Amino acid sequence: MTKRTLGEIPAGCRRRLLAHYGPAAQRWLDAAPARLARAAERWKLSLGAYHDAGHASVIATATCLDGRPLLLKAWFDPSRYHREVDALRLWAGGPVVGVEEAADDLAVAALELVGGQPGGAYRPKRETQMAAAALHGLHASGQRRCRPDSLPRLADYLAREVWPRLERRIQRGSLGDWRSLVEAGLPVVADLEEGSRVATVLHADLYRENVLFDGLGHPRLIDPLPMVGDPAFDWAFWTVYYDLGRATDGRLAIAARVSRIPVPVLAPWCCLLAVDGFLFYVESGDPRAPLMAEVLTQLLASTSRSGS
Repeated sequence: MTKRTLGEIPAGCRRRLLAHYGPAAQRWLDAAPARLARAAERWKLSLGAYHDAGHASVIATATCLDGRPLLLKAWFDPSRYHREVDALRLWAGGPVVGVEEAADDLAVAALELVGGQPGGAYRPKRETQMAAAALHGLHASGQRRCRPDSLPRLADYLAREVWPRLERRIQRGSLGDWRSLVEAGLPVVADLEEGSRVATVLHADLYRENVLFDGLGHPRLIDPLPMVGDPAFDWAFWTVYYDLGRATDGRLAIAARVSRIPVPVLAPWCCLLAVDGFLFYVESGDPRAPLMAEVLTQLLASTSRSGS
């Protein structure tokens, strides 16, 4: 039996999008079920159920006429929709989720359902090494293929967002005993610049939940926040955030080996992301702040060792 409507979106999804985008998202959230229904009708899909995850979109499972399972994803921000779909299409054939359909007028896309279920299939024992290999392949594709003009530049993101918010949070934040740790990290990141490495399309959101595995155990990357810039940024993000507080030094070593970017070059990028993340956690009262402080301490030690 074909199902084309799902009713109201989950309360958790509504809370996350309102927290992320503010009250401006309220009307869009009310209309999101109708957007999904229109897309399902257009592409002859049968809707399954909402998948209550993410902070920037509404997601539902679906099935196409030939029985293949899909994810239907609706974005609040049309520019984010365009960038994500453009990047996934650029990387098509690589270790990413496939785009089956896309509707620019709705900012909705039908995506391959990795592993046949939300969250993907079973994670293999060597998932860390396989994720690193997938990221390396992604960067190679982003260097070879023609990049869409819709993608922002890492240099602009650093100059317009990262550095100003670091300064603002350091000035306003109540850091207490952690202030000395942040101050130790600042000289490491102060003169950081994009290197001479060939720019590529970055995933820029390499949390573990954004690296799924298909039924054959192959990694598939999802939910990028794509930018064009130095691949060191992605490797640093993966090192710090892929499994926060666990095996950071091991991932840094793997990142250096696979990317061929030396640890002394990667470590300052890691420190930048750790300082930025730590200050955000402190400002927002996130309980992960002490964990990020430990990560930053480890990274500063790595920087000291590599520089000696």
